[in-house]
Amino acid sequence: MVIKVFVATSSGSIAIRKKQQEVVGFLEANKIDFKEFDIAGDEDNRRWMRENVPGEKKPQNGIPLPPQIFNEEQYCGDFDSFFSAKEENIIYSFLGLAPPPGSKVTKSSEEASSLPNGDVAGEAQSNTEGTEKAEESGQHEAQKEGSEDAGNLTGSPEKNEEEGETATEENKTEEITAEGAEGEAEEEEAEKGEEEGPGEEEEGEEEEGEEEEDS
Repeated sequence: MVIKVFVATSSGSIAIRKKQQEVVGFLEANKIDFKEFDIAGDEDNRRWMRENVPGEKKPQNGIPLPPQIFNEEQYCGDFDSFFSAKEENIIYSFLGLAPPPGSKVTKSSEEASSLPNGDVAGEAQSNTEGTEKAEESGQHEAQKEGSEDAGNLTGSPEKNEEEGETATEENKTEEITAEGAEGEAEEEEAEKGEEEGPGEEEEGEEEEGEEEEDS
């Protein structure tokens, strides 16, 4: 397959001449086989170019301007399409050619195909690193939770002992209070008995006095 580049060697437009030189220079630098067709001095070339450029690619006046690029009879595009394909590194696809071995296009396509789901190497690596970091953080959190639980279990017997001591002290206080209350009650009863004793003795003495008087 031969790439055909239609140019106008005697064009008076500086912009057109620069575009033509850029296309030709790029093809020569990348060792892409092509052939120039001058439309300025050959009416057949001009007619063929105009007839084979698709209608949607033609300007409003219907006369396409050079440079126009073909792969044999297949239309590739004008300068704007060529420039976009070069910037996007898809120039070989634009020209309908297979990329040569060792080119950037070949390497990028091999890298994309070697990874699952067409992931880019950098993206796959970043995803792997993110997964590893997430797993590490999860392990650290699990260790922290385990140490906290162990601390709670270690502290619980001490708390239980403190609670037991508190309950024992409360029971002792209640027993002392109850004993004190019983002692007070016994003392009150003893005092009452002492008060009643002298009164009975006085009554007995009075009765003995009355009996003596009767006699």
